[in-house]
Amino acid sequence: MFADSHDTARVDSLYVARAFEKEHKNVLRDIARITDPKSGLSEEFNRLNFELVNYKDAKGEKRPCYYLTRDGFTMLTMGYTGKKAMEFKEKYIRRFNEMEAQIKALVNARQQFPKLTKMVKAIHDNPKPYHYSNECDLLNRIVLGMSAKQFRERHGIAKGESIRPYLTEAQIAALDYLQDVDVGLLVGVPDFNQRKLLLQWSLMNYRGECEKLCSPSN
Repeated sequence: MFADSHDTARVDSLYVARAFEKEHKNVLRDIARITDPKSGLSEEFNRLNFELVNYKDAKGEKRPCYYLTRDGFTMLTMGYTGKKAMEFKEKYIRRFNEMEAQIKALVNARQQFPKLTKMVKAIHDNPKPYHYSNECDLLNRIVLGMSAKQFRERHGIAKGESIRPYLTEAQIAALDYLQDVDVGLLVGVPDFNQRKLLLQWSLMNYRGECEKLCSPSN
């Protein structure tokens, strides 16, 4: 399961075939049947929920497969029956819910830390949600003393909602400053713990400079 370029959770038909112990050609046949204009499904539903792509097989030859959204997956597997099939459907739907929550958090991170998430994307060929969340949590823990999730729980903020509107100007300024520092460190200092120490030191210096600027003598 993965997030597509539009931040939609999807699963490909190859995994569906494996999970339900079917031949992929039969899954493709099932998709062709339900996406046929005569089936009754709208063209818009098919376009949004079944994306035809190609993959390379073990021989390096191009083969067709589909990327399915949760609605596409549900429509496809609706007719798959039996105890094992029902267990797989329940697991996949639960995984879709988890993935959508991760995507929402990822979009949130992009909004709060645009420079940082752009750099994470640049240094990883296929960045995973944790690549973003770990880095954002690092900054939040240094500045706020807790992760965004913990901050929401402490202040009664809804799951997935941005915490930025609830922060002080000083906290936002500190997070923005550390974001710029971390962007520079990500390439040069790949070790997480070493980067954490440098960020903590940078924040101490930053706050020290702020105190000097705000002192009456200045």
